[in-house]
Amino acid sequence: MFASISCNNTPVQTYEVTDTKPIPPLEINTDSIKIVGETGNFSVEKTIFNPEEGVKLITFSFTAKTPSELTPVSIQFHFPSIDIMGFWNPSMSADKVNFYSSGITSKATRYAPILSFYNNALHNRITISLSDALNKSEIVSYLKEEDVSFHPKISLFKEKMPLTKNYSITLRIDTRSLPYYESIDDVATWWAKKPEYKPLNVPEDAKKPMYSTWYSYHQNISMDEIVNECKIARSLGCDAVIVDDGWQTVDGNRGYRYTGDWYPERIPNMVDFVQAVHNEDMKLLLWYSLPFIGEKAKNYPRFIGKYLRYWESQGAYILDPRYPEVREFIINTYMTALNNWNLDGFKLDFMGWFTASEDTQLTEENGRDYASVNDATDALMTEITERLTAARPNILIEFRQPYIGPLMRKYGNMFRGVDCPNNAVANRLETTNLRILSQNTAVHSDMFIWRHEESVEQAALQILNILYSVPQLSVKLGEVPDSHLDMIRYWFAYWNNNSHILLGGTFIPSNPGANYPVLTAINKNHQITTTYEDMIVSIGSEINQLDIINAKNTTRVVVDFKSSFHGMLVVNDCTGNLITKQSVSFKKGVNRIDIPQSGIALLRKASNN
Repeated sequence: MFASISCNNTPVQTYEVTDTKPIPPLEINTDSIKIVGETGNFSVEKTIFNPEEGVKLITFSFTAKTPSELTPVSIQFHFPSIDIMGFWNPSMSADKVNFYSSGITSKATRYAPILSFYNNALHNRITISLSDALNKSEIVSYLKEEDVSFHPKISLFKEKMPLTKNYSITLRIDTRSLPYYESIDDVATWWAKKPEYKPLNVPEDAKKPMYSTWYSYHQNISMDEIVNECKIARSLGCDAVIVDDGWQTVDGNRGYRYTGDWYPERIPNMVDFVQAVHNEDMKLLLWYSLPFIGEKAKNYPRFIGKYLRYWESQGAYILDPRYPEVREFIINTYMTALNNWNLDGFKLDFMGWFTASEDTQLTEENGRDYASVNDATDALMTEITERLTAARPNILIEFRQPYIGPLMRKYGNMFRGVDCPNNAVANRLETTNLRILSQNTAVHSDMFIWRHEESVEQAALQILNILYSVPQLSVKLGEVPDSHLDMIRYWFAYWNNNSHILLGGTFIPSNPGANYPVLTAINKNHQITTTYEDMIVSIGSEINQLDIINAKNTTRVVVDFKSSFHGMLVVNDCTGNLITKQSVSFKKGVNRIDIPQSGIALLRKASNN
């Protein structure tokens, strides 16, 4: 086809624009996919299955005649670097362009075994994932200069495993051309269909804003202060409070030397406390550190000989879940609290410390009924969720990154971003990573805070950057300026009214390599887009309700309409004050809308348009 560039209606140049030919899918030579390393007593059989065009399942089955040790090996292959511009993995952080940093280490309690490469159109080029999300693996795919190709190395058995006669693992390779986040979502579906990874039920209460005591109070909490905070939080739109570390001990040194008895020393009248929170029409979740028994705890002597190791800097020991009495102690701790205090849920922390070390004896002896720490942890967590949900079907259970993999979806129904206090961009990055991989599991922001001296527009950015996850608020509400309260009230009301779109709609993240500069959710014909950088907002012709949120420094927002748009425009600032309300007509193509910083534009198409 031909196009011309004009100046004052006088053509100055004519040139031919050729349609770009689509890049064909990457070709993967399945014969080249092999096990590298000494397999010892094991023979290895490779089978290949193609469930659909562009998807390959390569299974490696290890078999030995007698129980033997699985020694470290790797799965290796290569593919050409054609039309690859970036990568995604569950631990995405600041460095998203250096292919040498693409590695992901995972296990049941740490991220997930998946690595995805995409092109400039943000379409999948190749997504690599593993069926075994329980045991430790490492996926690294560096670019080799000599052949300009990627050479994935998938390391297995670097963490010692018990003797066995059989082990199998499936490598899934997806080279279909579809949005990168859809290829990742398909892996999450693949995992979720496995009976051993079946996700926990997610009640609606898991998808409502919550108040957290951690950043606001840390360990220095009291019943009266938290109940007063709940009164304000409820008026702002919060539905629950998470009471974090500190309730169980009067020690305020941020360590865990006195943790493990789980007696509410700081709030001894826990029954009254929970009831007072319930009286404010809010639910209460209580924090527990799963594996710790402090050296000063009364329970410490009870489990001598049944610890995995000692955490010197924190003064705490790590319980060994391979002992049935250890598992029963942990489970009964939660069941007793649930029944005696009428709790609504739990925040279970530090699960990743249930790991074997080099000197851990991986055998069933001396009272251990599991050889593998990983298997015992899975048994522990499975029984915890089974017994808690049997007692309270809508129990709320939260984990934070990096405890976010497919097995973790079986243990909990709330995943929270990792700690990033007052870092709105990091919170956006972490929650978006979670959204891409977690499907219907409720994704929560890290608790957000800000200083009182910040402008209301600056404070609002803490909320706007996590708008597509469940907000967790953690400022002292009795001390912030009234304008900040007005801002929270406005945005939490907006979030509660539109959570079915923000959480339940089709989620469209933009470029991971640019910290997701635009995020969008669409439900039927209602689109909500938040722009964090000066990017063009694209609007489909089927959209008749459009909300554009301006979370960047400039007020100009450029919108590309796929068809003309006639209707009503309402612009509000970050506290809900009306800036403008007028009838508008936007032509097909690029248009400009002015929206104040941390404000919102609401466009509603005329019914006869």
